[in-house]
Amino acid sequence: MTAQFPEPSPRPVPTEALRASHNDREAVVEQLRDAAAEGRIDFDELDARLERALTAKTHGELALLTADLPPTHSSSEAAESLPPLVLKGGISGASRGPGRWEVPGHVVAHGGVGGVSLDFTRVECRLAEVGVEAYGETSGVTVVIPDGWGVDTGGIDPGFGGLTDRTTPDRLPGTPLIRLTGSGGIGGVVVRHPSKRERRKLGTS
Repeated sequence: MTAQFPEPSPRPVPTEALRASHNDREAVVEQLRDAAAEGRIDFDELDARLERALTAKTHGELALLTADLPPTHSSSEAAESLPPLVLKGGISGASRGPGRWEVPGHVVAHGGVGGVSLDFTRVECRLAEVGVEAYGETSGVTVVIPDGWGVDTGGIDPGFGGLTDRTTPDRLPGTPLIRLTGSGGIGGVVVRHPSKRERRKLGTS
């Protein structure tokens, strides 16, 4: 009997080589326009960068266009002044995203009985860091972040449900850091990038 060996899994695609979506390009275009309005780049350079942004194919190409630009102060200060977003799973569960929503500097998620889903994949976040308190409780909390975003899970107490981190360490310049604190409880806390099905909906696969 011939032994059967599993086929080797394909090598993961580097974050900078991932295909950019329309939303990714639009976010960079807005950041470039803000930078020109603040006098950080002149209008000739703005036109050149906008043309490259609109034709960019990958996250890496977009990252090069904003690598020397800080987040827009007015947008980040406004986001930091927003009150914390509190989500409670309750019986039926709760979610925020994957549509566009305004990201505050602090989010609190209580899994409760129904669980909580927190999806950042379609947001335009100008904050350098977002604090997320996640309490898995009975049914858990799932946090979905875009490719290229970073996450710090050092502040999580795994509890009985544990912490599952399926993100990659390849954080792109200028992207937010999600700083996770809280506890896994019974349901656990999961942080990951979009699934294959979610990528198809986003148009990035």
